[in-house]
Amino acid sequence: MRNLYSAGIEIYSLAVSIAANKNPKARLMIDGHKDVFNYLKSRISSNDSVIWIHAASLGEFEQGRPLIERIKKQYPQYKILLTFFSPSGYEVRKDYKYADYICYLPFDKLSLVKRFLDLVNPKMTFFIKYEFWANYLFELKSRNIPVYLISAIFRPSQVFFKSYGAFFRKLLPFYKHIFVQNETSFKLLEGLGLSNVSISGDTRFDRVIEIAEESKVLPVVEEFVASSSFTLVAGSSWPKDEDIIIDYLNTNQQIKTIIAPHEIHKDHIENIISKLKRNYIRYSEITESNKITKKGTVDLSKYDVLIIDCIGLLSSVYKYGECAYIGGGFGVGIHNILEAAVYNIPVIFGPNYHKFYEAVKIIEAKGGFAINDKQEYDQLMNKLTSDHQFLENSGNNAGNYVKNNSGAADIVINKIFETNT
Repeated sequence: MRNLYSAGIEIYSLAVSIAANKNPKARLMIDGHKDVFNYLKSRISSNDSVIWIHAASLGEFEQGRPLIERIKKQYPQYKILLTFFSPSGYEVRKDYKYADYICYLPFDKLSLVKRFLDLVNPKMTFFIKYEFWANYLFELKSRNIPVYLISAIFRPSQVFFKSYGAFFRKLLPFYKHIFVQNETSFKLLEGLGLSNVSISGDTRFDRVIEIAEESKVLPVVEEFVASSSFTLVAGSSWPKDEDIIIDYLNTNQQIKTIIAPHEIHKDHIENIISKLKRNYIRYSEITESNKITKKGTVDLSKYDVLIIDCIGLLSSVYKYGECAYIGGGFGVGIHNILEAAVYNIPVIFGPNYHKFYEAVKIIEAKGGFAINDKQEYDQLMNKLTSDHQFLENSGNNAGNYVKNNSGAADIVINKIFETNT
């Protein structure tokens, strides 16, 4: 079975190479892979004590980030190697200051795995959430290098729990310890006879608390919301989300709305604008220093809708809202609800949320609400805007849900380093 797995990796890597002729992301990956070994050879010395942390993409990096920063602070004797599989992670975080080395992870071919580990020789390895590279795990095990799975989540539908999943089940004991997010995951692994498992929670809770503490002051947004008693922040929205949101705000004059769409290209912004029947302004039209546009001085009290048409602000924008709508729930799945909930505001999202554990739980905590259509959204918004106590209670429930589930990073750090230092 291992040979079959390795053959599949060979086919996959070939497919990526072929795709690189036309696909920019695949090209970035292939070009990045070409430099990995020279990069590592020129930077890592045999005297370095390296901790290797692997995050598939940007989302997993954010989960691993609290661990990285705690290690750098508490155990500065270690060097951190951060690897990514996806260009969307590497290209955004290739200059991340808390990692000593950052590169792509070579494909899981045995020859590349051995070469990689010969150069890095990590003292320990962290894989974040969903990382089950068989050849890496076999080789780490053979070299007695402890490997930990962090913020993992397991579901009955995964291959480990199927009759044909024996090969992948065999990989799970290779982790020295598996830190899972919830009791369901714990019981599933317990059912396989595994004892190297504990419930730590999700390190994303720690990360969103850190993000909130570091959030930016945005004078333009602050002035925009000052003239309204209720502002909705629609974050990472898609057209199906916007149809529902905009229809409501067009006919309810008592609220202001900040829309930060998931995609900010010209066509999408123009599509949003075409649906609006209330005064709007784009963030890019305003300079924070003097609030001047091409038309002259801006009186933001005259505008009902602020469109955030730039990146990097959303996590700070949420704190200016009384409520947040999180996009993606009418598509493949919702975006990050925790970045909004941390500010003690209720979160609303579409129906495709069930595979997101935190969404299920925040509904149970009465800090989040799922809507299936425009009618349900309108009813919920009417209640939130008219019943101040309901709004306040819902917001407090959301914030408490985040705070009560923080601490995973410290649990992981304490358990690992008390046995390895």
